[in-house]
Amino acid sequence: MLSLQCLPPFFFSGPNRSTNSCSTAPPRATADFAASPSTLISRRLILLRHAHSSWDNLSLRDHDRPLTKTGQADAAKVAQILSTIGWLPQLILSSDATRTKETLKSMQEQVDGFMEANVQFIPSFYSIAAMDGQTAEHLQHFISKYSTPDITTVMCMGHNKGWEEAASLLSGASVKLKTCNAALLQAFGNSWEEAFALAGPGGWKLEGVVAPDSSICV
Repeated sequence: MLSLQCLPPFFFSGPNRSTNSCSTAPPRATADFAASPSTLISRRLILLRHAHSSWDNLSLRDHDRPLTKTGQADAAKVAQILSTIGWLPQLILSSDATRTKETLKSMQEQVDGFMEANVQFIPSFYSIAAMDGQTAEHLQHFISKYSTPDITTVMCMGHNKGWEEAASLLSGASVKLKTCNAALLQAFGNSWEEAFALAGPGGWKLEGVVAPDSSICV
């Protein structure tokens, strides 16, 4: 069982968190902020970089590199944290690289809720991450394609540099994602298309960045 302690504000700085003390409850699964229009629905986006992968077999293509044991353990820890704070995705869009597939497998083995999500493997998530400034728009396209209005939490799994760029562009903050780090973003809209349109670049709220060594107060 993961030991839960106070998170540093860098790792979770949402509106229900104090930067100096523990909160008595995890953030609500569907936030209802006073500043948001009452008619709009919270849309939460998790941008997760794959867990630590192995370079031991140099004959493998980069696409085919597996996770290390550390990577498998880290993925399980992040899955547990996301479950504890109520950020379980209903839709998971993932690169088809071996290391992202194995990251998801470790998360599913740790938390049953990840098994319940609709999972789509998107081959272009692997290549788009290497292209300057194109990842955010690419993610928006596929989120809009596969989501439905009842889906309020989506997780996109992929690679740097694109995942850092997308998190930074959407939030307007400088976001760094080490292996198995997840940026938690939120906007509002009655559909995902509307949420992207209303928030625009820089308009998504960065709720925090979860890492394997993060912990929270419950």
